Amino acid sequence: MKNIDQDDFRYKEAERRVKKIKNFYVFAFVYAAVNIFLLSVNYKALKPHESIWQFKYFSLPVFWGIGLAVYALRVFVPGFIFGNNWEEKKIKELMEKEKQL
Repeated sequence: MKNIDQDDFRYKEAERRVKKIKNFYVFAFVYAAVNIFLLSVNYKALKPHESIWQFKYFSLPVFWGIGLAVYALRVFVPGFIFGNNWEEKKIKELMEKEKQL
């Protein structure tokens, strides 16, 4: 019985990780699409002899890219924020509290 519970837990954990990875890829696609669109709009709106290489045109991609990088670390590097197996320990702790009630 315990083996079945362990397999079910592993399956749910794998399912959750796959969902996180899928969400990351959607986030990365939206990041790329929106920033390409905005940079092309900004490029077309440039005045004569104005350079596209100004911070105001790249501030959104830079800061959003930092957020995307942090999100990638959370998805692909286990334990980046809360340490290794933090979620698993927390789940077990909450399950033990539930049993005591």
